[in-house]
Amino acid sequence: MPKLWGGRFQKNTDKIVDDFHSSIRFDSRMYKQDIIGSITHAKMLGSCGIIPPQDSELIQKTLFEILSDIDNGQIEFETDAEDIHMNVEKILIERIGDVGKKLHTGRSRNDQVALDIRMYLKSEMDELDSLIVVLLNTIIKLAEENLDTIMPGYTHLQRAQPITFAHHLMAYFQMFRRDVERLYDCYKRTNVMPLGSGALAGTTYPLDRDMVARELGFDSITENSLDGVSDRDFVIELASCLSIIMMHLSRFSEELILWSSYEFGFIEMDDAYSTGSSIMPQKKNPDVAELVRGKAGRVYGSLMSILTVMKSLPLAYNKDMQEDKEGIFDSIDTVKMCLNVFTNMLATIKVKSGNMLKAAQGGFTNATDIADYLVKKGIPFRTAHEIIGKMVLYCIQNDKSIDQLTMDEFKEFSESIQGDIYEEISLKKCVSERKLPGGPARESVQKSIDNARAFVESKS
Repeated sequence: MPKLWGGRFQKNTDKIVDDFHSSIRFDSRMYKQDIIGSITHAKMLGSCGIIPPQDSELIQKTLFEILSDIDNGQIEFETDAEDIHMNVEKILIERIGDVGKKLHTGRSRNDQVALDIRMYLKSEMDELDSLIVVLLNTIIKLAEENLDTIMPGYTHLQRAQPITFAHHLMAYFQMFRRDVERLYDCYKRTNVMPLGSGALAGTTYPLDRDMVARELGFDSITENSLDGVSDRDFVIELASCLSIIMMHLSRFSEELILWSSYEFGFIEMDDAYSTGSSIMPQKKNPDVAELVRGKAGRVYGSLMSILTVMKSLPLAYNKDMQEDKEGIFDSIDTVKMCLNVFTNMLATIKVKSGNMLKAAQGGFTNATDIADYLVKKGIPFRTAHEIIGKMVLYCIQNDKSIDQLTMDEFKEFSESIQGDIYEEISLKKCVSERKLPGGPARESVQKSIDNARAFVESKS
């Protein structure tokens, strides 16, 4: 089949080159963006008198028909036509002849693909934002149900201080909130219209770039034609945003996996989001969470791939840049799938509050509070720290928890310890006294939840 660009060639491209060169197998997903962009370009060409108004109207009408036919599965794309842009233009020319050949006036595939990918990614970012908001609402609901569920907080995976499950959950809310904000920032830099950059140096036709930007919902136009066709920062930035989202999902998945183990026993996964073993009948495996955790590496790989593709490309467009799409498309699909299944999995977990409380009661999670107690009695913190360290060692050697010590035993470590020590080191008191903004006390977490709900409502 003759190429639309084949005028200076005397031989057809080899079939293996056509297959290698073609991107239609993955960029066909941008057909709506490509056609809407072309309709707007044709409208602008007619409005500016660059092509006759009747030709512009015929092109627009036919492109709408092609869009409808693709939506209804009535068109099959051809590998020989290379990409979605050439496939659509070829179909257009087949239907209306030479008038269809006027569509590409003042335009290059270089700025056309830059337009399409920006439009496509904007749409996907909107959907990603919606999926994260659903997850945020799920976290809020689960946190509200567990404002008084005491559990151990950890550092180095060692029991550290008592907190609440709600407080722990709201830490993940903050992570995913930042993901929403990052997507918003990325959207701003994606929402710049490159059409009119041509192949690299614009065009002599009097295009109305601002009209096209307005029609397509862009905030502004690119200010340099070289950068307009060769910029893929927005793809890299989105790939980074997606990698961070997966990192957060992976961290959360890791904790759910740990908590669902017999050794922790803090939660139980719902049967609908667990799997069994082919040989061990007792097993209930957290495979969904494990797979989410594993897919983070896949998304990281796409980020590294596009960074590597772009790292040494001279201006302006190079065919290497065709490699910008498969990775980002796969990352988007992966993150959307993971957000959806993870949110449903989280919403159905069973919280074992008794086991969480029991774990918080072990591991000397109230040791810092005893040190603070001594500080309030006038003992310097470093001295108090040393005293409590010796107290913990004594408890370990005698297989006791701190609150099991008698008053005589307490006195052996410090005469400043009085009878009020038992109330002061109760886990409930330890948590409730940490009521600084951002702390685990009930009122502090409730305030955090209220702020979280206001944020989510602002995104609705």
